Amino acid sequence: MPEFTATSIVLGVILAILFGGANAYLGLRVGMTVSASIPAAVISMGIIRIILKKESILENNIVQTIGSAGESVAAGAIFTMPALFMWAAEGVGEMPSLITITLIALCGGLLGVFFMIPLRAALIVKEHGIVPYPEGTACAEVLMAGEQGGAKAGSVFAGLGIAALYKLIADGLHLFPSEVDYEISAYKGSGIGADVLPALAGVGYICGPKISSYMLAGGVTAWFVVMPLIASFGGDIVLFPATAPISELGTWGIWSNYVRYVGAGAVATGGIISLIKSLPLIVTTFRDAMKGFGAGNASIDRTAQDLSLKIVLAGIAAIAIIMWLAPVIPLNLFGAVIVIFFGFFFATVSSRMVGLVGSSNNPVSGMTIATLLITTIILKIGGNTGVSGMVAAITIGSVICIVAAIAGDTSQDLKTGYIVGATPKKQQIGEMIGVIASSIAIGAILYLLNSAWGYGSTQLPAPQATLMKMVIEGVMGGNLPWNLVFVGVGIAIVIEILQMPVLPFAIGLYLPIHLSTPIMAGGLIRLYIDKKKFNNEKTKNNVIESGILYTSGLIAGEGLVGILLAVFAIIPFAGGTLGEFIDLSARGISLGNIGGLVFFAGLLLTIMKYSVWNKKNTVN
Repeated sequence: MPEFTATSIVLGVILAILFGGANAYLGLRVGMTVSASIPAAVISMGIIRIILKKESILENNIVQTIGSAGESVAAGAIFTMPALFMWAAEGVGEMPSLITITLIALCGGLLGVFFMIPLRAALIVKEHGIVPYPEGTACAEVLMAGEQGGAKAGSVFAGLGIAALYKLIADGLHLFPSEVDYEISAYKGSGIGADVLPALAGVGYICGPKISSYMLAGGVTAWFVVMPLIASFGGDIVLFPATAPISELGTWGIWSNYVRYVGAGAVATGGIISLIKSLPLIVTTFRDAMKGFGAGNASIDRTAQDLSLKIVLAGIAAIAIIMWLAPVIPLNLFGAVIVIFFGFFFATVSSRMVGLVGSSNNPVSGMTIATLLITTIILKIGGNTGVSGMVAAITIGSVICIVAAIAGDTSQDLKTGYIVGATPKKQQIGEMIGVIASSIAIGAILYLLNSAWGYGSTQLPAPQATLMKMVIEGVMGGNLPWNLVFVGVGIAIVIEILQMPVLPFAIGLYLPIHLSTPIMAGGLIRLYIDKKKFNNEKTKNNVIESGILYTSGLIAGEGLVGILLAVFAIIPFAGGTLGEFIDLSARGISLGNIGGLVFFAGLLLTIMKYSVWNKKNTVN
């Protein structure tokens, strides 16, 4: 049966770049990314089966293996590297070059794959049936249901097309504002609103009602508790870090000057709590991995063939030397050794974590924060301070973040391959191809998005990267408003005591409520479907799966058009830019906030159409 073919490689590379770009845009807006494995598998089946008239589950598996790598490289890169752009904008340090971004992403991605190869037998094979790897198992089920590939691919493409058109109308033509905002004057300091965009509704549906509600709870705490308190007690006081009286700041001024730091403390604490709770699992996994490391596999069975351990060790050594000696990577030998040590440790942790709780709940940010705290303190003690120390710290954090993200993705892909009978060695090579392709693309994507809107702006708040930047600056310079950070720490501890997941709540506290409300809208549709009575369980599963595929398309469609609009924003045209030329609101044509809410309600109805109201999902 065909497996590692030219078709699978080309299609996989295209999907790696597309899903990498879409997830980069999504993550920079809301601080979260979504798994690309299942959408990539479905699109692959639609193209290979319907268009090319071929049937090969193993070929489709290689496509999703290569394609999903783009999402993981993007996630690791956007959580950290925008900090370099923000420092450059502040006059601190220089803009990272495209070669620097590509090499950092490449080193982290390849290390993530190399570290997972000797762990495969212990974590994927020996613990099959014990560690579920939910996304990997689900992707295998989708591949095995290949005869439905055409219809399923149709749902993804429909979501992609509808979201692309919607995004173009909202943020390209500006027929209506994509951010609906209301300040509640009777309750000073509070406000409500929604970014009425497809990706946010899609995230809510995929994450489900519980995670969505935790995020909204964080937003309500910030915008209806903390901010009104600051407005009530602040009065005309000028309180650091703001430079104007609190009474003159308004809701957005209070949020950006104060609540952002409270949220940062909560997110950092949530990440570290996740890590601490995982310590017994970490120790066990690391010990088991060390026992199995280097164990040879004498079997000649195709399904048991991994890349040679000699290639793995040589690859790790080569990457360490490149990080040490390449002038565009600001690391010395000590920094390269730290990366290898923490990288293997957190690759092991990441693989086991995604095996138990899934990729979406993998505390990559917590691992990165822990790495940054330790390395920044070590660098400061060693006298490597100032700009060079901060850049070295974020570089180490970037590589570790990408290692953890790719290790988790590789684990899910290898589990899918194990279930469908793929060749591990070919999947591992495919994962590297996906890493290389997306590493080359991610630098251009980061530069493009920064040129169009700038990181830290309302369009691209880059929440995770801003947090990493604040952590490094806080350790190096001690210039953070620590009281506000510790308020966030206290809130996170209270949430943990109440036995709620801290990270979703903390992200909701950290981000504007305008992101939590549309996510909750998507979550409510999922809640309705979860509670609705169907004829049988098979119909219910079909409805939920169709909704997931359609909303995955929504996320991809918005992300891709977001990148296209970034191109429009920097192309000169008619005395301005192409983006300004197509802007209808500049000509006084706009449907206003009401128009935005009406369009968003229509978008939510399309989710219903492709899930609950889709007659193809009914099973008698």
